[in-house]
This record gives sequence, structure tokens and C-alpha cells, in this order.
Amino acid sequence: MNRRQFLKTLAAGAISTAVGRPGLSFDGPKPQIAITVDDFNISGLSEAEAARRSRALLFALRSHSSLKAAAFVCAKYTDSAVGRNLLREWGESGHIVANHTYAHRSYHDCDFTEFSGDVLRAERVLEAIPGFRRYFRFPQLKEGDTAEKRDAMRAFLKQRGYRMGYVTVDASDWYIDRRLRERLARNPGQSRAAYRDYYLDHLWDRAAYYDGLSRKVLGRSASHTLLVHYNLLNELFLGDVLDMFAARGWKLVDAGAAFEDAVFSAAPDVVPAGESIVWSLAKASGRFDDALRYPAEDSRYEEPEMDRLGL
Repeated sequence: MNRRQFLKTLAAGAISTAVGRPGLSFDGPKPQIAITVDDFNISGLSEAEAARRSRALLFALRSHSSLKAAAFVCAKYTDSAVGRNLLREWGESGHIVANHTYAHRSYHDCDFTEFSGDVLRAERVLEAIPGFRRYFRFPQLKEGDTAEKRDAMRAFLKQRGYRMGYVTVDASDWYIDRRLRERLARNPGQSRAAYRDYYLDHLWDRAAYYDGLSRKVLGRSASHTLLVHYNLLNELFLGDVLDMFAARGWKLVDAGAAFEDAVFSAAPDVVPAGESIVWSLAKASGRFDDALRYPAEDSRYEEPEMDRLGL
């Protein structure tokens, strides 16, 4: 199936696929979603490979009305001439460059002093990059395993002028990417199509879930932010991801516009803190525990089905 046939299939199936799925009733404004790209891990890639990946992602975004993403950068991966040049291209293209710490350690595994120091170390690397804006995202979306740590970081980030770059639609693209790379290492001629199809189904399922949760918790569809990573999976298929959401009636919006939604200023009173901001608000309400799992997204949820499909 070529790309044009694939898009026709998506569009033809949009209405039937939406029937009975939570959060996909289009009463009122249609759902909207922005792209956020995490980590920018170029370790193990040659300069040419890193540039190819970056330009593939930028091309996919540019091909959809010059959509502007937010890049949440783990600075240790880009603390080099190659990394800085890569990020400069993103910033000069109008995308947000934001702080994802230096070393990508989970806040649950270190104390406030260590973690806040790592945020500052990343800031020193990133602040010279065009497009740097003070948005922050916790690695692994872990915002603190105690109320004291959670509140200390919230106060620290506010004092430094940061806004929270929360995710609304969380997913496990990192795990699908890992499975794809492992398969290609064993069999370089392996077809990518089945991985594309699984990935798109996974993202659609997760978007449906989080949009449904948003409507229940907020009484409306949030301006969604989708978490994807700078990896091979998205080098290959980010264009298909954007095509899918557009074909199925979701509006693609710039990340900066999405972050203006009031939901990103929320400070849910939950411990452990983190996950999708929609998930966290649902947890804080105490009304949706039967609809929540912890962690919200993880390889354990995808492994059985990928095993069954031979992926």
C-alpha cells in the first residue's frame, strides 16, 4: 500500500473507527493536538545520521502547514558542535527548544539538590540556542515521589521563570522504536509497514483515551500535546502520524498555542506526581480510579500484543 492509498484508508475509516470510542464525539470544536519531541538522543549516530533524522522530522512538520513543535532536549545528548547545530536548525525554523534536564535522570531516583542542579546545567547549554524558551518537562514524566520534592521543584521552576511543558497524550513510542530497531538489527530487510500500522493504532488508542478522560475531568477537550521521541520510528513515520490525526478530524496546532491552555498551569495534588497532566488531574479528583493505571504508559502494556503479532 502506497502513501496515497494509506491516507484514503485512514480518511474512509475515520467515522467508523470513532464510533463508540471515548472522547471522539465531535460535538463542539474538534479535538486539537500539538507535537512535542523528547530527548534528542543522537548518541550512537553519525553526524550524517543525526542530520538525516532531524531533517526528516522537520520535513514532516513543515509539510503540515509549517507546524511548530516543542523540542524537550536532554542536553547531554546535544552538548557538542553537532548537537548545537542540530538544535539551531530547529530553533531557527520556529520550533520551541525547551529544557528536559541534562542527564535525563528520573526525579524519583535523586534528591532535589541533584535534580535542580541538573536542570541548571541543561539551561546553561540550551539558553544560547535560538528558540530556547523556559518550558520544562520531567524525564519519564516523573514529577516527584513525595509531596516535599514535588513542591520544591514546582517552586524552583517558577522562580527560574519556567512554565510546565506537560504532556496530555502519553504513549510508548520509545518501546515500539526499540522493538523495531532490534528487529532491523537481526533482519535489515524487514518490512516496516507492520510497525507503522501498530504505531498508528497505538497512538490513536491513546489519543482517544486521554481525550475522553479530558472531557470527563475538564468538561472539554484540552489543547492536547502528544509525546513522541527523536528516534527512528518517528524519522520513518511522523508524517503518517500527522496525516492520521488530520484525516480523522483532529486539528494540528503549534505547540506554543497548545501550551496557552489553562490546563498547563494546573498543579495536581497527587503523589507520586507526574504522568499525563490529564491523568494527574483525574487522579487528584478521586473520581476516576477505575480508569487509571500506574504507570500510565509502559512497555508492559504493549509487549503481549507485539509478541502476538510477531513484531
